[in-house]
Amino acid sequence: MAQVNFVDVLDDDAIFEGSGWDALVIIATDISKSGFDEVTLLAEHGAKVDKRVGQSPTLLFAPGLAGGRLIISPVKNSKDDFEDVRIFADAARAGIKLARDAGAIRPLMVVAGDGHERYQFSTQVAALSCGQELWQTLERREVSGDTPAFEAIGLFNSTQASQSLNAIEAGRNLARDLCGTEPERMSAAAFADYCVAAYQDSGLKVCVVEDRDVLERDYPLLSAVGRSSFAVSRHQPRVVKLEYVGEGEIEHTYFYAGKGVIYDTGGADIKVAGGMAGMSRDKGGAAAVAGLMKTLSMLKPKGIRVVAELGLVRNSIGSEAFVTDEIITSHAGVRVRIGNTDAEGRLVLADLLSHLRIKAEKSVKPELFSVATLTGHVVRCFGGYTATVENAVAKQAGVAASMANLGLAWGEPIEQSVLRREDFAKIVDPSGAADILSSNNGPSSVTARGHQYPAAFLLEASGLSAHGLSSNKAMAFTHVDIAGSATEGHPLYGSPTATPLVGLFQYMTSK
Repeated sequence: MAQVNFVDVLDDDAIFEGSGWDALVIIATDISKSGFDEVTLLAEHGAKVDKRVGQSPTLLFAPGLAGGRLIISPVKNSKDDFEDVRIFADAARAGIKLARDAGAIRPLMVVAGDGHERYQFSTQVAALSCGQELWQTLERREVSGDTPAFEAIGLFNSTQASQSLNAIEAGRNLARDLCGTEPERMSAAAFADYCVAAYQDSGLKVCVVEDRDVLERDYPLLSAVGRSSFAVSRHQPRVVKLEYVGEGEIEHTYFYAGKGVIYDTGGADIKVAGGMAGMSRDKGGAAAVAGLMKTLSMLKPKGIRVVAELGLVRNSIGSEAFVTDEIITSHAGVRVRIGNTDAEGRLVLADLLSHLRIKAEKSVKPELFSVATLTGHVVRCFGGYTATVENAVAKQAGVAASMANLGLAWGEPIEQSVLRREDFAKIVDPSGAADILSSNNGPSSVTARGHQYPAAFLLEASGLSAHGLSSNKAMAFTHVDIAGSATEGHPLYGSPTATPLVGLFQYMTSK
């Protein structure tokens, strides 16, 4: 996997010619406070002949500095009450793009903030934004043989940051490849194989479930979604099971269910009016969890155990396709009436969560999460932001609030939604024939509480509803809907972001 390589730089002389760096990229709220008199003088001189200097990203001829190139990319509106650390990401992306276009291959980046607490991770966020800007699709890399744009990116005045950033970026790169690749190249089998290859010698426990009899027995809802795909060998479902165990006494255990719908046609409730385009990105949840496990395997945080299950399935159309009105018993023994075959993601997650629930019953301080590009409703509500919906146990423990605080600090803001009694009312089967109804028969984007009530379904269908506040084994569960944040740019074919990998990693390792 081609990715950027970050290097810590502490030598003040690194900004000068002959240091091994070939461009100096300044990311600053105030160029006069970059810390280098040479930069300030050049910027002041440049501003006299080009008013864009200090106002927009600019390249200055800089004899004596690294590569003779000085790139100034200003951070705008840092005093604005409603801005956050992403303004450093915006500036860094613009600056690093200018460096690439100018022909640099070893740029040195200096991030000069204003010391405000909300910008405490500005250097890290700026660096990671470069990885996002420079990522190229797997299909393009495989055809053209493209290599990384830079040999390395230096991070000035950074101490031991590069190791963690490179590991985070390795995970994000894996997640981008898995999410952003077309559905034949990244079929369920290919997704599983790509993960196995990425985890080789990682120390992770990896198991791939592919036998149809086992899948239908242990993952009945997932197998219903993939029923029509079984007829095509290259489209058949997979479940990837992963486990990371840190050194020392285990103090917390985290469980992740990742939605990996390789392609969503809508099934028998077929998507119309061009609605299928871009549905190869419906595997963003499983991709983000897969990337998270890669990062964990590289940084090896102590005292935690992390277990993940990725449900990889194609929601195909055909004579074997499952249909609305069917009643299917979940792994947890809950009889589910299918309300809409285009609400397939929650079915996949429910079986995964049921398996994780059983493991969590015997684990130390378990917390469970589902990560999915689940609903159009979350996009309608929050645009490009991730949303969390938590059960009462997680709410009491402040899980979503903590995630939101860390996500904001690291450039992955989260909106917090609340689970209410009306959400459980929505999944009552009116006929009484089934225990619960999977969904209504309309698009989530026009359904009241369309991204909240699926969390109620997940709790009931997985058996997690029996582990509430009054249970002898209470379990915190948080549903993470990334339908709005999994990609950026083009509405159908934008670049995968690997969200919420960074925030989840910080959440697990900050305790």
